[in-house]
Amino acid sequence: MLDIIKDRITWLALIAGLVLGSVFSIRVEASSQSAAIQVIYLPLGLKSAAPFSDRNFSTLPPGSVLPGDAECAAAVKPRAENKGDNLPFNSQPGNQGVAEDFFTPGSGDPRANTEIGVRVDGAFTGSTDEILQWAACKWGIDEDLVRAQAAIESWWHQDAMGDWGSDASRCPPGHGLGVDGEPGLCPESWGLLQTRYPYEQSAWPGMADSSAFNTDTAYAIWRACFEGYEWWLNDVERGEEYGAGDAWGCIGRWFAGRWHTQPAEEYILRVQDTLSERIWEQPDFQEP
Repeated sequence: MLDIIKDRITWLALIAGLVLGSVFSIRVEASSQSAAIQVIYLPLGLKSAAPFSDRNFSTLPPGSVLPGDAECAAAVKPRAENKGDNLPFNSQPGNQGVAEDFFTPGSGDPRANTEIGVRVDGAFTGSTDEILQWAACKWGIDEDLVRAQAAIESWWHQDAMGDWGSDASRCPPGHGLGVDGEPGLCPESWGLLQTRYPYEQSAWPGMADSSAFNTDTAYAIWRACFEGYEWWLNDVERGEEYGAGDAWGCIGRWFAGRWHTQPAEEYILRVQDTLSERIWEQPDFQEP
């Protein structure tokens, strides 16, 4: 076949089909002297082959078919533990799900519960970085964005507690006012991504006990936002109209509970700065 390919002709053949769950292309470059064939996996949002130990997880567009727990576990790149105090939390899988009405019915697209909420399980164990990779893969979000946001939220500490308040009705079970060392206060936010109990109550106790479940819950919420399922964001104060496909807008929503308001924009900038610095690679971030 190569003898009929003219000198210096390069052609691209796209083949869409199921090959270990992937879409791929074959690029053939040929000359009268030689030929080369390269198989390239394309980030088209369909299920991708696993395992790939050198695979980097990037943001998949709305409507993508997302990889499952096992596929992502096989694709995670091995990384040593750099936060030694996370070991008991990292070795604990989720062992639970979230409620069928985790995303408030009537406030958005029902698919937030039927397609996203049902996938939350925290079914992974590993080092802290491996857990962040796994969640990034599972929910189709850039892995370095996940690393940066987790650094902002907790410095990658699953035992981090935050958003201390004095309203006992917002305290998790067993963590009433004063129990966790702050007189008259209790922590509302927990773990690597500071998942917030009053708004995600059915994610308790996994949000506190399991690094994987905490992260799984957080990026399920990000994906629901990114898919355009959180219609309620157009019914509250906002800086612009909410819509699908705005990855950074959904990062800001995590912090502010609003869409592109000033607090959301300030938080986005903080995460972007941390991302550009790649703070998780710096010496003072390492606490093995």
